[in-house]
This record gives sequence, structure tokens and C-alpha cells, in this order.
Amino acid sequence: MKISRREFIGTAAAVAALGLADRVSWATPFGLPLGIQLYSVRQQMAEDLDAALAGVRGAGFVEVEAASLPKKTAKEIRASIDKAGLRCVSAHRPFADLHTRFDEIVEYDKELGVSFVICSSPGLRNPPAAGSPGGRRTLTLDDWHYNAEQFNSFGDKAAAAGIRFGYHNHTPEFAVTEGKTPYAELLRLTDPKRVTFELDCGWAMVAGLNPAAILKDHPHRITMLHVKDFKLPATPSPDSHDAKVTELGQGSIDYSPVFAQAAKTQNIEHAFVEQEAFDMPWKESLKVDADYMRAFKA
Repeated sequence: MKISRREFIGTAAAVAALGLADRVSWATPFGLPLGIQLYSVRQQMAEDLDAALAGVRGAGFVEVEAASLPKKTAKEIRASIDKAGLRCVSAHRPFADLHTRFDEIVEYDKELGVSFVICSSPGLRNPPAAGSPGGRRTLTLDDWHYNAEQFNSFGDKAAAAGIRFGYHNHTPEFAVTEGKTPYAELLRLTDPKRVTFELDCGWAMVAGLNPAAILKDHPHRITMLHVKDFKLPATPSPDSHDAKVTELGQGSIDYSPVFAQAAKTQNIEHAFVEQEAFDMPWKESLKVDADYMRAFKA
């Protein structure tokens, strides 16, 4: 790919402005800034936000996706993010919150600097009343269709606010429901102009799916990745509860075909490590993850 002098200078200026000129801040194989989901340091942020974010930056990460933030104003959170030399490009929000206070959430997250608001969990068309016996029920196919409807609506609202809306999977999206796979239904029923997808490669593998195949089949629908490793059971499935999260490169997942396919799509804008639990001290764990992403060759 050829690049003009003007484009080169513009790119270099943008890199310098973000404080990313050092190579340790860039993740091969994507040529993207190293990103991490802040759920990874939820406990550390609750104890000392500034120290947690400094630890994230110290490991080499420069982009973050907000989640499980402390109860502070957006201005306070943004000040801590800026102080750490980080850039918040995306934020996770559960369906229930988006459904009831979308405008408030968007206003808050935009102050953090995000370009994306991502729904991190599905909702029910007719949720049980609070405190009703039986608790949360399993999603039906109609519930998944309802989610697709709502995602299109959220996408319209997000676009009006100048940001993009997307959805992040776990494992239920891959459990065949009334003869259909919910993830396929969400892709089929959502408008590509209004809804993007953040593929959690780790949870897809836990469910028994191949993230590389998903990327190959839907190259223009997925713009972000979650990257995590698991020690997988012998037979992964959406109903499996035996997978154990671990640091990148320490588990069962081979990211070679995933990253190779993601690179081919040329559509991935952000890739976030998510370390849901630690097998070692947290700062050491984040460094293991960052080193893995920097050294990986697809």
C-alpha cells in the first residue's frame, strides 16, 4: 500500500499527539494502538482509580474501553484517563441501562471521549417483575428478535449523537434457540449502517465457535475484537461452565488464524485485551498480555 507524503505527515502528527510514538504502544498484527477493557482492573479502579490507570499505561496500553467505572462524574473520570496518558474510545453498557436512560449514558460517555457505545448484554421483551420468583429466564428467539429491533433503534440514537452503537457477545448468542442461532439472527436483523459488532473471540471459543470463521463470514459487520485466553474443556459449548480464564498465551486458544483473518478483513478498528481474572499479580498479568499482543505475528 502506497502512502502520500501528506498522509504520512498527518499520521505521524496524530501519533505524536496521542503520545504513541514509541513502538511499545502499538500492537501487531493490526498496527493498532494497544487496547484494554477496563473491566480487567475493576477491583483496582474501585480502590484507587489513578493508580489502576497508571498501571494500565505502565503495561503499555494506550487505548481503553470503559466498563465497571467507579461512581464518579464523567469529568472526574476523564481527568484520570487523561492524567494516565490513555484514550477512551469505547464504553460498555448493559441493555437495561441503555433501554431506560440512553441519552444520559451517551452524554456521559461522550465526555469520556468515546466513538462507540457497546451493549454488553441482551434484554428481554417482557422481563419478569422485580423480585418475582424464578429470577431471570432464558432468552427465547422472540427475545433475540426484540434485541435486534432495539439495537437498530439504539443505533439511530447513537448516530444522532455523533457516535456508533454496537453489540458484544458472550456465549448465549451461540446457543441454538428454537432452531436458530441468536448471533446469526442479530447479524441478519440489524442494519449494518446502524449496528456494528464487537466479537469477543474468547467467549466464542468457549461456546465452541471459531472466531476466524465468524470474521470470514461477516467481514464488514465486525469492527472490534475482545482478545482473551481460556483453558478450555475438552468439548466447548455454549452451556459449558468449565472454561477457566488465564493470561494470553497461557491457555488453549490459538490466535494465529483469528488474527490472520482479522487482518484480511481490514475492518478492525480496535482490539481490546480483556483479562477477566488474574493467575498472577495484576500488573504482571497486564504486562504478559501487552507483550503477547506486541510480539504476535499473524
